[in-house]
Amino acid sequence: MSAEEKMDEMIDEQMFQKPGDLVERDDDTGLMQLESMCMNCHKNGETRLLLIRIPYFRDVILESFECEHCHFKNNSIKSAGQIQEKGCSYTVVIENELDMQKQVVKSDVSTFKIDTLGIEAPPGNGQLTNVEGLIQKIHEGLAGDQPARKEQAPELHDALEPIINKLKDILEGNGFPFTISLDDYTGNSWIAPSIGQDHAKKYQRREYFRTHEQNEELGISNDPNASQNEATTTEGETFDSEIVNNQVYTLPAECPACYKPCVVNCKSVDIPHFKQVLLFSTVCGGEVPGEGGKWIKMDGCGYRNSDIKTGGEVPEKGKRIKLSVESEVDLSRDILKSDTCCLSSEELDLTVQSGSLGGRFTTVEGLLTEVRDQLHDHIFDAVGSGAGDSMASDDKNKWDSFFAKLNDAIAGKIKFTITLEDPMASSYVQDLCSPAKDEQIFTEEYTRTDEEEEELGLKDMKTENYEEGHAKEMAEKAAAEKAEAEAEEQS
Repeated sequence: MSAEEKMDEMIDEQMFQKPGDLVERDDDTGLMQLESMCMNCHKNGETRLLLIRIPYFRDVILESFECEHCHFKNNSIKSAGQIQEKGCSYTVVIENELDMQKQVVKSDVSTFKIDTLGIEAPPGNGQLTNVEGLIQKIHEGLAGDQPARKEQAPELHDALEPIINKLKDILEGNGFPFTISLDDYTGNSWIAPSIGQDHAKKYQRREYFRTHEQNEELGISNDPNASQNEATTTEGETFDSEIVNNQVYTLPAECPACYKPCVVNCKSVDIPHFKQVLLFSTVCGGEVPGEGGKWIKMDGCGYRNSDIKTGGEVPEKGKRIKLSVESEVDLSRDILKSDTCCLSSEELDLTVQSGSLGGRFTTVEGLLTEVRDQLHDHIFDAVGSGAGDSMASDDKNKWDSFFAKLNDAIAGKIKFTITLEDPMASSYVQDLCSPAKDEQIFTEEYTRTDEEEEELGLKDMKTENYEEGHAKEMAEKAAAEKAEAEAEEQS
């Protein structure tokens, strides 16, 4: 690490403190006070700012305003960290009072919804609260204006009254279960997960790439005047109409980290006893082939990522693969987890939803290590030694026990079973006994659920007689245009 990097790290540690540090210290807490105008009475009030590091999350800025003249108060939370590579979306089923206490970090651009009631809270001030606090704020906002609505817009008042009553029932503990969702295209919002086999049914986290419009809103889109990254080929190189196995193809792309032009390397590989897959590798700042067979170095941030996609037709049924891991040899088995596959293990109390890790072609040990590292970064503070200071002791003990068991599994100290459930039948575990039967692998096909069919878009897919539907649609459109033209002539 360079001297400049060490200085930046030291400054960062001094500015951003953990809640536990603030409690233990008696000296200056780093609180900043400044005079600012009150938006209620337009006199001067006081704003307090505190830079703080939230364990198992990120750096934030706590803001608190108070006016001594009109006694108006306000507080908010803003992210002090960088915009994440991907946006994130959470969907959680709330079944009891304990779920209502789940901690929530809501950024100022995120959208919170109570899906069961069809209620949406638009982006506003950032909040560090819990599920109950978010619902309480929505209830207060709707109920507080009801007297005015009753006089000015009685129809709107009557339409909102049942919704307000349902929110009241939820806050009183009588409206379970219900579903909430939180969407943040900066990736800086968070809902605390839970432990156990029911975690997969109640808690879903999904990452996604932002649209160009969302990047423009955040001010991180490419300079429109900059030259576009174009595909280049070496001298004498030609592209086939079909992808050739073991041939590396270079494609232009945009880096999800710094949003500068980068390259994606693509290669088709045949996995024995399985199917054809496509390996993707994104490199920002790598080399691309130029004119005359020379390689050109591109400017970039050094971001690297890999993904894998399976090819072929959509199978009639999904596939479930169970592997019994009994020794270190089993940890070295090749494993392909597609982005539609769900990974679970009863012995480890582990469930990884589809889409959480994307597609991965690695070993059993490598896959579990990646799951552990990613989950640990979400639960604990990845850079500090005081991880979990603000977490309840019971929850912290549960997570410590969970990660200890997962570490033992990765080290080969315990036996366990992992299950890959893939509705697209695109996942694979290496057979060490082929062509004989491997007694540690159990494979079965299953019929996809309606939810899986809907999520994969198969319910809306028409593969037979689709030409007839298109022809009918075009005929109806032509008839409508003709009727409209005749009506204009008559008028």
